[in-house]
Amino acid sequence: MSLFNYKQRNNITLLIIIILGCLIAYSLQGIFSSILGTLVLYTILRPVFLYLVEERKWNKRLSALLLLFISVLVIVLPFYAVSTMVIEKIAELQSDHIYFKNLIFKVKHLLPVGGDFQVLIEDGLKKAGTWATELFPSLISGAFNIVLGLLIMYFLLYFMLIENEKFESSLLKYAPFREQNAYRFAEEMRNTTYANVLGQGLICLVQGALVSLSFYVLGYSDPLFWGVMTTFISFVPVLGPPVIFVPAALLQMANGNSFGAWAMLIFGFVVIINIDNVLRFMIAKKVGNIHPIITVIGVVIGIPLFGISGLVFGPLLLSYFILMIKIYETSAMASERLERIKTISEQESL
Repeated sequence: MSLFNYKQRNNITLLIIIILGCLIAYSLQGIFSSILGTLVLYTILRPVFLYLVEERKWNKRLSALLLLFISVLVIVLPFYAVSTMVIEKIAELQSDHIYFKNLIFKVKHLLPVGGDFQVLIEDGLKKAGTWATELFPSLISGAFNIVLGLLIMYFLLYFMLIENEKFESSLLKYAPFREQNAYRFAEEMRNTTYANVLGQGLICLVQGALVSLSFYVLGYSDPLFWGVMTTFISFVPVLGPPVIFVPAALLQMANGNSFGAWAMLIFGFVVIINIDNVLRFMIAKKVGNIHPIITVIGVVIGIPLFGISGLVFGPLLLSYFILMIKIYETSAMASERLERIKTISEQESL
């Protein structure tokens, strides 16, 4: 005969589940970015998968494999190719001592600075290069972790797609929400993901392309490289693009190219900065909008956790957190309303 009653056994079982769940979550912290990436890709690819399977009557496994292959070609390979290009370029600039001496000389010519400030600038440039190198994943030094993360992500994504009905019904079953709130959470999560990944990604690509094009037209060096850097930095709204084009314009001014400098500054602040607001307004009408404050704080949170992918995952995590708070507030208000109705009914019956 058991020493515990029914309620005690349930409480002990729940405690064991919580302990094991925390242990599993702690063990999975190394692949958390892969799990989050799986959820993001599933949200993006799900409508296409359902179209192929339900409308075109394609085989589920074939459809899933096709979408995985396309995502590798469109997202993964270009991202790591760009990362490799950035790392090689930064390493090249760091090893070129003449480049930094000329850069310091131009800064001193443009803005008269003392010796201490010059040392500060040199140290800052070196630390910025080191930080940027560590930020981007290297295909050589981190090959094992990259391949392992991708294998886990695509393994999970494949089975989530081909068993999407079972996966979604399980989420609905174990979600700590009422059914209508669970559907609302899923819809807002989808819109949040689209706004962060597709919407913000489109804005960054456009701003990076505009910077690259303007650098090329005005005769600046390495327009492709600086366009790519702008694309990543533009995930920080408003503050991102000026970090690239303002110093470039000032250096052109120090070189005596006043026309190129002023043209870049005018085009940057009038077109490149404001295209963010125009595209953000258009995207907000389709899938919703993410406030720039959420994006900036999300980037600050995400980069230490996920590296360069934290530019996307950080704002997503913060948006999901805020969404959970909204759902909780809705559930709490509904519970309070039901409790008041119950109390009033009991009083009337008396």
